[in-house]
Amino acid sequence: MNKKALFATFPQAVQTIIDEKSDRDTTLLKVCQLLHENVDTYDWVGFYIADPEVERELYLGPYVGEATDHTRIPFGVGICGQVADSHETFVVDDVTAQDNYLACSLHVKSEIVVPIMKNGTFMAQLDIDSHTVAAMDEIDQSTLEIICEMLTDIF
Repeated sequence: MNKKALFATFPQAVQTIIDEKSDRDTTLLKVCQLLHENVDTYDWVGFYIADPEVERELYLGPYVGEATDHTRIPFGVGICGQVADSHETFVVDDVTAQDNYLACSLHVKSEIVVPIMKNGTFMAQLDIDSHTVAAMDEIDQSTLEIICEMLTDIF
């Protein structure tokens, strides 16, 4: 199956996960597993969630991949923190070219971070790291943005 055809299956698969009516973290973990297991270049897939107790800080939610030391990230710091401020998807083809990059692993070469917004408020983000340079393209971005829009209602 080519990439475009594979990615076209993800929204329906995510809808099936949402329809199971599990708790939020179980739903998010299943989305991580779906993406991690089906896309060879997705080496780490996880969610960072805006902490309702600590202003302008993200905490690590469900994820699949290597453990990370970055369990809390202030808004504005690193790619994830920048997306928390900008509310815009950020695709990084080569993390070594970024000044404000928080290295989760020496193996990470590229990253995409997609915000999850609810009624204009930043709620969380999907963060995907790859050990491949320029692993994400417009197919990844558009599909992941659709998935994040679908997840809005669980927040």
